[in-house]
Amino acid sequence: MEKSNETNGYLDSAQAGPAAGPGAPGTAAGRAGRCAGFLRRQALVLLTVSGVLAGAGLGAALRELSLTRTQVTYLAFPGEMLLRMLRMIILPLVVCSLVSGAASLDASALGRLGGIAVAYFGLTTLSASALAVALAFIIKPGSGAQTLQSSDLGLEDSGPPPVPKETVDSFLDLVPPNSVLSVIHYATDYRVVTYSSSSGNVTHEKIPMGTEIEGMNILGLVLFALVLGVALKKLGSEGEDLIRFFNSLNEATMVLVSWIMWYVPVGIMFLVGSKIVEMKDIIVLVTSLGKYIFASILGHVIHGGIVLPLIYFVFTRRNPFRFLLGLLAPFATAFATCSSSATLPSMMKCIEENNGVDKRISRFILPIGATVNMDGAAIFQCVATVFIAQLNNVELNAGQIFTILVTATASSVGAAGVPAGGVLTIAIILEAIGLPTHDLSLILAVDWIVDRTTTVVNVEGDALGAGILHHLNQKATKKGEQELAEVKVEAIPNCKDLFGPLELPGSRNHGLTGSCGHTLEKCRCISLSLVSSVSDVF
Repeated sequence: MEKSNETNGYLDSAQAGPAAGPGAPGTAAGRAGRCAGFLRRQALVLLTVSGVLAGAGLGAALRELSLTRTQVTYLAFPGEMLLRMLRMIILPLVVCSLVSGAASLDASALGRLGGIAVAYFGLTTLSASALAVALAFIIKPGSGAQTLQSSDLGLEDSGPPPVPKETVDSFLDLVPPNSVLSVIHYATDYRVVTYSSSSGNVTHEKIPMGTEIEGMNILGLVLFALVLGVALKKLGSEGEDLIRFFNSLNEATMVLVSWIMWYVPVGIMFLVGSKIVEMKDIIVLVTSLGKYIFASILGHVIHGGIVLPLIYFVFTRRNPFRFLLGLLAPFATAFATCSSSATLPSMMKCIEENNGVDKRISRFILPIGATVNMDGAAIFQCVATVFIAQLNNVELNAGQIFTILVTATASSVGAAGVPAGGVLTIAIILEAIGLPTHDLSLILAVDWIVDRTTTVVNVEGDALGAGILHHLNQKATKKGEQELAEVKVEAIPNCKDLFGPLELPGSRNHGLTGSCGHTLEKCRCISLSLVSSVSDVF
C-alpha cells in the first residue's frame, strides 16, 4: 500500500511512540538501538557520500604517480561499469514508468498535472536564467581574462566546435521515424553546405537532417511512451493486459535499480578519482577561471538552496529540506555521474520509498523532468554566455539579454541529460546573440567541475516538482471526496422523508395523493428511482 503522508527514513524514529523497558529512548541500549537503526536505514546514503570523498582522496594521491592515459582508463573501469549499468536501465525504466503512469491517470487528471508540470518547469528555468544573468553582471567573471587562451590551461586542440542544434529542430526529435530502433539512436543533426557565387562570395548553409546518434533520443522516447499509455487507457478492458505487463516490467526494473544502487559507492569512487587524475593543472585552471566557476556554483547554491525550496514551501506549506533529506543518495549519484538521466533510477526509488510520493506521479513526472527541466544547466549556460561576451569586450544590450533568457529556457527542452550536454546549448545562445563560439574550449576546461552542481540542481528541481504535484493531487482528491460525502449526507434524509408516510398498497392510504399531486404509489416509484440514482453515484 502506498504511503499517503510525506515521510522519510530520518523521521521514522521520531514518529515512533514512546517505548518502555531497557530499550527505552532514554537508556544507553535505546540510544544504541536508534543509532544502529539510523545506520541501517541510511547505509546507502552514507556509503555513497563516502565514495565521493574516498574518490577525491584517491585521485589526489594518484596524481603524484603521473599515470599514463591507458592506466587512467583502467582506473576509471569500475566507474564506467556503473555508467553503463545505469544507461542500460534507462530505456525500460522510462518507457514502462511513463506508459504505466499515463495509463493509471484519467484524461482530466493527466491534462491538469501535465499543465501544472509544464508551467512549473518553464517558470523555474526562466527564474534560473534570470538569476544567472544577474550574478554574471554583478561578479563579472570575464573581466581581466581577455588574454586567456586554451593553450594556457594545457588544453588540447579539440577541433571545430560542434554544430549547435536549433530550438525548433528539437521538436523534430519528438516524432522519430521508427518507434522501436530509431527512437534510441535517431535524432536531428546538421549538414553544412557551402555555396560559392559568381562574385566570389562564399555562403555556408546549415541543413537539418535525421541521422544516427550515440546514445538515446530521450525526447522522442518520452512522447511515444506517453501517447502509448493514453491509447491503452482509451482501449478500456482490452488494454488492461498490456497495462499490467508494463506495470510488472516497471516493478521488475525497480528491483534491478535497487541492486545497482549498492554498486554505486564503488563506481562513484573511481569515477571521481579518475577525473581528478586526468586534470593537468587544477590550480592554474581554478585561478584562471575561478570567477566563472564561483559565479556558476553560487547561482546553483542560491537557486537550489533558496528559490526551489521556497517554491515548494509556497505550494505545500511543508519543510522542503525535510523532503530533500530523503534524497541524498540520488544527489550524490548526480554529483558523481554528471548525468540526470543516469540519476533517474535512484531518484525514482528514493522519492517513492523515502518521501512517499505517489508512484503514478513520480513515474509520470520524473522522466519528463529529466528531459525538459534543466534549471542548473540554464544557470551555467547563461553565466558562460555573459562570461564569453565579457572575454570579447562585448557590451550586451537589453535585447540580447532578453534573447539569452528566452533561448536558454527554450533550448533546455530536449537537452541531452548526459555529461557536457549543455555545451551545445551554449553554442545556440552564442549564435543567437552573434558571439563567436571558439571560446567554448574554456568552458569545457572546467565543465567537469561546474557540471556536478549543475546536475544536482537539475534533479532537485525534478524532485521538488514531483513533490508539489503529489501534494496538489492529494488536495484535489480530498476535495472531491468531501464534495461526494456532502451530497450523500443531503440525499439520505430526503429519501427518508419520501419513505416516511408511505404505506403498502391495499391500506387505507392507498390511492391518496401527496403534496406533489401524484398518488403515493407514484411518489413511491419516484422515491425508489431517486435512491437508485444516489446509490449509483456512491
